[in-house]
Amino acid sequence: MSRLLDVRDLTVAFGSSRAVDGISFTLDEGETLGLVGESGCGKSTTALAIMGLLHGATVGGTALFDGEQLLALKPAARREICGARIGMIFQDPGTSLHPLIRVGDQVADVLRRHRGLSRTDARAAAARLFGDVGIAAPERRLDAWPHELSGGMCQRVMIAQAIACNPRLLLTDEPTTALDVTVQAQILELIDGLRHRLGMAVLLITHDLGVVAGQADRVAVMYAGRIAETAGTEALFAAPAHPYTRGLLAAVPDMGRDDHGPLATIPGGVGDAAPAGACRFMPRCPDARDPCRAAPPLAAVRPDHRAACWYATA
Repeated sequence: MSRLLDVRDLTVAFGSSRAVDGISFTLDEGETLGLVGESGCGKSTTALAIMGLLHGATVGGTALFDGEQLLALKPAARREICGARIGMIFQDPGTSLHPLIRVGDQVADVLRRHRGLSRTDARAAAARLFGDVGIAAPERRLDAWPHELSGGMCQRVMIAQAIACNPRLLLTDEPTTALDVTVQAQILELIDGLRHRLGMAVLLITHDLGVVAGQADRVAVMYAGRIAETAGTEALFAAPAHPYTRGLLAAVPDMGRDDHGPLATIPGGVGDAAPAGACRFMPRCPDARDPCRAAPPLAAVRPDHRAACWYATA
């Protein structure tokens, strides 16, 4: 597989506060990378920075997409790529779809802008896309308003909009958060099926480790604006090297347990301040020692497995 996205030293600052602090990751063609972590760790901000959808933020570093430095492009050039060659499924379809535009028109507008289709052809193509993403009676649904559709249906409309131009990269930001369990499974199966059929690469942003386990080829664990650990999915779940990753996995409910005691937790929260220059996880880490007052690099602990911890388990 060839490299499609190469993000290096990405920073996003709002005033003096860095929401994303020098992260790097790669994504190959046809691959799914899970970007996982607690709310507030910078996952969504990372995707929005790549898409150029942050306002009032200072963005630094590089994001090479198919050899083009996205962060250096002028807004018009970025819009030609983002929407056509890069698609995005946003976190909340209820607020991401325009409430005063019929859903069919919202998908057709993408086709008219990026593929140059006529109004009639764009409407017909939108109907086919609705069928592709599992919307029943697609021709009739074209004229629906967003408020007339369920959360699952709105999410399918957003997927149709995101894949309208057969993008090479699909960014998905918590694509199942607002959906019930049955619909979640349907949406994840739909995204994975589209990935295989269209040959897309997928950046899957989620806080749900179960979703990552079932969908991702590789995982990057994010904490307080930085990458804490990255590895192949099987390797990360089998032998997590970073104490934060181990804490996350320990907190996942095990339905096969005989005892029903309290779940494991990680004390504190993402906002707990670490000493200046220290490991971000230090205030919450059960293994913290004096050397942790200097932030560790993201270093190899095993082949294709890296962790930012002085005491990462090999």
